[in-house]
Amino acid sequence: MADLTSDPPVRLVVVDDDALVRASLRLILGGDPGLEVVAECADGAEAVDVVTRLAPDVVLMDVRMPRVDGLTALRTLRERGSAAKVVVLTTFDADELVLRALREGAAGFLLKDTPPHQLVDGIRRVAAGEPILSPTVTAQLIANVTQPQDDGRRADALRRLEQLTPRERDVATAVARGLSNGEIAEQLYLGLATVKTHVAHLFAKLDVTNRVQIARLVHDAGLE
Repeated sequence: MADLTSDPPVRLVVVDDDALVRASLRLILGGDPGLEVVAECADGAEAVDVVTRLAPDVVLMDVRMPRVDGLTALRTLRERGSAAKVVVLTTFDADELVLRALREGAAGFLLKDTPPHQLVDGIRRVAAGEPILSPTVTAQLIANVTQPQDDGRRADALRRLEQLTPRERDVATAVARGLSNGEIAEQLYLGLATVKTHVAHLFAKLDVTNRVQIARLVHDAGLE
């Protein structure tokens, strides 16, 4: 008899103009019983139509594509009220576009050469409502988009971080290292619900909209 209590699989749409990349992702993701690739798209225009029609849980979206790029597609989906969580795929030659995508509401980003088990875990985390921030990607993004530090920006970062409690500062530093909520809970000996509460407080107190912005403040303040 089928297990009627099991959760339905996470429904995915893969968007990339490279057919080989799409095939590889389908092979990796389709082998996990908790994930289901419901469609593939070769550009952003096709992705908008397919995602609007199929309403998947998660979309893996390449940034640079012909006709309509991933950023434009992401913005259009948000304007249409799509609830799908969009994860940006990058080869790391599009760092600035990735940050723009995060500001547009992307749930996170992954390198195309992410190991299969990390890719599957990342998608599960995004589907559960937790943004993906790979430690390696976060560190490189900060290094690539941050200009040489100046006293004014450092002072501003320190001023904003002074609002935090000692435990919130610990959580902010862990976020800057790219740790997931579960990893932060384990490292700081906190419950997962407590970590989520602390992260919510960080968003409110620091007036940020994603974890990369928290990481940049910690970096600017020299607290890493």
